[in-house]
Amino acid sequence: MDIENIRSTASILEPGLWQLDAELERYNVPACGVIVVDLYPDDILVVRDPEGGQLAEVVPFSTEGKGDPGILGINKSQPAEVLNQILSGDSESAVRVRVGLKAKGIDLTSAKATILFAQDSPPGEEVRFQVTSRTICAISAPGTMMSVEGDVLPPTDLQVFIHRASPMDEDEIELPDPLADPRLDFRIERCTAQAYEVKAGEFIQVIDVMGRECSDFQVFNRRKLDKGIERSLDVTTTRSIIGAGYPGPGLFSKYYDVDMQPLVEVIRDTVGRHDTFGLACTAKSYEDRGYFGHINCSDNFNEALVPYEIEPRKGWAAANFFFNTGIDDHNVLYGEESWSRPGDYVLLQAQTDLVCISSACPDDTTPVNAWNPTDIHIRVYPEKNNFSKAIAIRMTPDSDAKLTQETGFHPRTSALTRNFTEYRGYWLPTCYRNSGAIEEYHSCRENAIVTDLSPLRKFEVIGPDAEALLQWTLTRNVRKLSVGQVVYSSMLYPHGGMMDDGTLLRLCQDNFRWIGGDDYGGIWMREQAEKLGLKVRVKSSTDQIHNIAVQGPKSREILKEIVWTPPTQPKLEEVGWFRFTIGRVGDLNGIPIMVSRTGYTGELGYEVWCHP
Repeated sequence: MDIENIRSTASILEPGLWQLDAELERYNVPACGVIVVDLYPDDILVVRDPEGGQLAEVVPFSTEGKGDPGILGINKSQPAEVLNQILSGDSESAVRVRVGLKAKGIDLTSAKATILFAQDSPPGEEVRFQVTSRTICAISAPGTMMSVEGDVLPPTDLQVFIHRASPMDEDEIELPDPLADPRLDFRIERCTAQAYEVKAGEFIQVIDVMGRECSDFQVFNRRKLDKGIERSLDVTTTRSIIGAGYPGPGLFSKYYDVDMQPLVEVIRDTVGRHDTFGLACTAKSYEDRGYFGHINCSDNFNEALVPYEIEPRKGWAAANFFFNTGIDDHNVLYGEESWSRPGDYVLLQAQTDLVCISSACPDDTTPVNAWNPTDIHIRVYPEKNNFSKAIAIRMTPDSDAKLTQETGFHPRTSALTRNFTEYRGYWLPTCYRNSGAIEEYHSCRENAIVTDLSPLRKFEVIGPDAEALLQWTLTRNVRKLSVGQVVYSSMLYPHGGMMDDGTLLRLCQDNFRWIGGDDYGGIWMREQAEKLGLKVRVKSSTDQIHNIAVQGPKSREILKEIVWTPPTQPKLEEVGWFRFTIGRVGDLNGIPIMVSRTGYTGELGYEVWCHP
């Protein structure tokens, strides 16, 4: 097989799957965040505001690293205040972008920006730029903290599309920015494998460059190797200990050796579909299918491990990252195309000094690599870094992946338990120390409980036609809803099928807040508003408003000692069923909160809403 002359078809997607043209790239700019993209002559840059009312800051730099708005035909510019403000923070995203800009030689002191859109921009508004010369462009989505009263709209994501004048070749495709300054940063060419050493505490990032490429991963305890003892990652031991097919971020996150000692821990996983049942591909597996002399991962492993004097094997057991396998109802182990997309990765942390080996699987005879092997990229980060544990989720099939977040209540709940599970993009406690389901049930019936409900999806529905939109999309008569009132309702498809259910709060005459369970509710409302020609905005506020439920017979007694309300709002004990009040924690200088007399327990109860 002539590896050098293989031409990738990884950009070809199966019919029926959502896809972009080969010349079109899409990026997501997170609210209050920034991205950096590379642009070339005759490319077309499109910045789009999908939800409306969200400003954008565009900052172009020349190849010399100097601010140069003229590259995009921008005549008026101003200091890049938003970019500098975001990069002055210590969040992981700020660190990642700073590292990327530093690597590109960008001089931030020369940054000049232009502001796009306005507070009253309609949903879907976009601005196009024709690129005249090579540029590095930073695009930000500025925003301020949203109040629970809803008088400040939440910042929302922007979309960026790049129409390439010339589609990039594989070796030109930009990898995601490093998560931090990497100690090692190297490519594993398709159909090969490479060994590397990692110290205890360091982080290993295995990146799928083109998408739908599998990578076998194996590690050895370096200290035992030095004593002539081979102790490698053992998938059977791992499955037995964790009680699952493979580890993932959270409680059951480690891979073990046969001595039941942890070797690596999974910190992040943006795919969530891997394999630990099959061997890395072997010469025999190809021979049995009639492909004699085919390159295989097991032989590649043997060759790469020669310097470490590790005994070769005809077939290597390994953690097979990005492999989409399963066992069907007939007890058949099957493999399908990988779920991974370009830039997807697994991030692991070494539990001891390790010798690692990773492959870029050469299988072009089955669907596992989409019939076309491509590259894998490895980055190793020093122990000093602190990466959040996260699983990536996509709200819709064409959405960008979002990593699991901590709710605003996590600092307190994490002090009471380490038992967390991922739920719709957030880490939530499943139980607290020294208690269980039965005790918690009786507490709800006899005393009070607190439940973190922050993953509920929130949407601000605002504008002169807000009531008309909600009257159309919900089953309740929204016209009867008074300011300060809450109503439970369903959201249905035109044929009557259930789409979502939730609660609707009327904040004022033309301002509502919908709290449901699914992001598609917001998409649906925007689609209906456009279809009906209504003047209304539907803005996502899930990340801006988190909430806990305080439920049980003693909930009012507990909260009335905490919640302060101004004279213009009802006191907590005056709040009626399906009503809400706005106040603060403690006194007039406390944290702003909204308290609604709502809940799903059947007991007296409230929900407390605040900015995280």
